[in-house]
Amino acid sequence: MAFGFAAFGMWGLLPLYWRLLEDLGAFEILAHRIVWSLPTVLIILAVVRSWAWIPQLLRQPKRLAMVALSASLISVNWGLFIWAIANDRVLESSLGYFINPLLSIAAGVLLLGERLRRLQWVAVGIGMTSVLVMSLAYGQVPWIALTLSLSFAAYGLVKKQTGLDGVQGFSADTAFQFLPAIGYLVYLTARGDSGFTADGPGQALLLVASGVATALPLIFFGAAAVRLPLSTVGLMQYIAPTMMFLLGLTVFQEEMPPERWAGFLLIWAALCVLTVDALRTARRTRRTVAAHTPAPAETAAPVPR
Repeated sequence: MAFGFAAFGMWGLLPLYWRLLEDLGAFEILAHRIVWSLPTVLIILAVVRSWAWIPQLLRQPKRLAMVALSASLISVNWGLFIWAIANDRVLESSLGYFINPLLSIAAGVLLLGERLRRLQWVAVGIGMTSVLVMSLAYGQVPWIALTLSLSFAAYGLVKKQTGLDGVQGFSADTAFQFLPAIGYLVYLTARGDSGFTADGPGQALLLVASGVATALPLIFFGAAAVRLPLSTVGLMQYIAPTMMFLLGLTVFQEEMPPERWAGFLLIWAALCVLTVDALRTARRTRRTVAAHTPAPAETAAPVPR
């Protein structure tokens, strides 16, 4: 539970981190985030001595192509999120991560042929209604929220095909992202537009630490995922967008007209339905497993000597 709260809590606080770098362009911040993630993850791999998977991956072109696609999708997600924070769109960003579980369910139905339970259909219907309401509230389709949720849902779907665990997948993604990112930073430096040291060593330190800010919550999430039931992890994933929502409302003081409240309330209602369904399914599964698990054989009491 501590690992889970640490992971989702850090993700929820990331808007505060990126706002400290708002004087830089979103693409420059993204490039630094990628570049400084690579040495961070190499240190992690050295500590855990996990290298054997790399030669195997390099011999499989199809898996490499999937890794390249996942790296592209998460780059879009990261870049848009950083841009949204810098442009006072924290609330819409949080909406995107609230919508994400519903889109993951839709992807499972459309692409993997999964069948929805009744409550899942209800949740998806409410979620679609909320998007319609939010479109009316914004006067346009909430493209930031939808792009964030679509890119992350697609990222999760592609990661499922690569067969790499959290640290391995993050390492592979970062390796694919590194050359374009370092090339962009070299280009900015050559033009004299680099902001690495523009505001002193403090800003440079924040950019260097962005690699740790990226890797650390992922490591904590991986540690939580292998120790907690899936239903518990599913519930904890709402911590991050809830924190983002509260930051947007209180710290960044973004506007929240009644129409936007209505859209968020519908999303929360859909998530409540989804949570009830997940808990009921988990409870039913435990009962089924318990019913088919043979009782342990009785052992004879030890003879006193």
